[in-house]
Amino acid sequence: MAASFTSSFASCIFSSILCTPSWRKSFGTSATVAQTCRRLVKIHQQSLGASSRIRSFSCALSASSDLKPAPCTVSSNEPIKYERLLPCPSQNFPPRVEHLVVMREGPVLEYISEALDLPQIYVADLIHFGAVYYALVCPKPPPTATTEQIKLYEEVTAPSVLKKRASVKGKTVREAQKTFRISSAHDIVEAGTYLRVHVHPKRFPRCYEIDWKSRIIAVAESYVVLDKPAGTSVGGTTDNIEESCATFATYALGLATPLLTTHQIDNCSEGCVVLARTKEYCSVFHGKIREKKVKKLYLALTAAPVPTGIMTHYMRPINTAPRIVSEDFVKGWQICKLEVLECKKIPWPKSSIEREYSIEDCGWPSKEFAYECKIDLLTGRTHQIRTQLAACFAPIVGDSMYMPAAIAEMMSPGCNPFGKNRKQYASENDKELAIEEWITQHGKEPSIAVGLQACQISWEDDGEHLYEARSPWWRS
Repeated sequence: MAASFTSSFASCIFSSILCTPSWRKSFGTSATVAQTCRRLVKIHQQSLGASSRIRSFSCALSASSDLKPAPCTVSSNEPIKYERLLPCPSQNFPPRVEHLVVMREGPVLEYISEALDLPQIYVADLIHFGAVYYALVCPKPPPTATTEQIKLYEEVTAPSVLKKRASVKGKTVREAQKTFRISSAHDIVEAGTYLRVHVHPKRFPRCYEIDWKSRIIAVAESYVVLDKPAGTSVGGTTDNIEESCATFATYALGLATPLLTTHQIDNCSEGCVVLARTKEYCSVFHGKIREKKVKKLYLALTAAPVPTGIMTHYMRPINTAPRIVSEDFVKGWQICKLEVLECKKIPWPKSSIEREYSIEDCGWPSKEFAYECKIDLLTGRTHQIRTQLAACFAPIVGDSMYMPAAIAEMMSPGCNPFGKNRKQYASENDKELAIEEWITQHGKEPSIAVGLQACQISWEDDGEHLYEARSPWWRS
């Protein structure tokens, strides 16, 4: 049996979780990416039937129509049928995260299947995608937890219970509450273990439409440089490590060892990304980034002109989107610096190009001209370029997360708690409420692409390394 918690444990788990709950453990090593992609093909073959012909991923996934995303026809009123994770649906299902406390030892696959009434083959796919986590001891419930949930938590974390568990011996409660991915469907979970199951992982149908080999810029002994397509994740997400640039580039090149992520760019951005071929070089490249020895240039397509020169803001240090910045110094906030090297006026992208790249109409009043800006990123904060440009009323074309907010502030000065024309609040509590309201009103994630490209990356490492991406989508 499993005990299910129906309130969100946002205080205990990743901030990206937005759902309803329920509670895991595992040991074992991850499969290689080559095995991973073979499994992806095998899963897809099984889901389509033996008569389907699936070509190898090696050269061009986009050439295989069998691997195209499947249309999603499930309505909000219709129950979801859980069969397999492939073929990939063309859109994401509503978030669903379940938190379970294991009450009886047994195989994790059978346990989750029974507790959540899911087919075992679907649970196996979730584990393979990295969508299932465990902790030896369940985290503390949030303030919204019911009396019954708190009682169960107290029962399974009582000192008299924990001291009988050999797996917890020598660990502090905090250490035992750390979460890790389940790596095998054959893992055994013991009583008292916490499980977190991302039943609807975030999907990336674009991965199956890309000719990945054509996106490789360079292959060196220690690294690979990829021209990342928009609408994809560099290294995967909390609940999906399979549909990522690292996985698909690894298989496109026929590598036996998985490529490793050295840095990130937003899912909706395109351009140069360096993937390490060894753990050693991954560590080396991380060091270069820390020492500011890696230079990144970006092209941004903005809806309004941007003055050249250095732009400085301060970003609220809270890991939720949309990010909030202020032109004025705020104690504890992170400094954001970029330099606009040039800004040139160009025609707004044609509607046919916008449709091809799913560029969203965010309501900008004038679409005759746009502005292509070359930017030197001096600090590397999440969403930094997008946030800073929007704060200057020059949001990036297609950026549904920040353009509507910029428009709202232009139409109603003072509505942004940290904008140019911000109001004075009677108390800090009033200010916090205004911030939360602002975040709630904005922050829609772009569907595929925005006007942002990491056009060039360079660093020194036994000589200078400089790589450039292809022309951005708006020039096509």
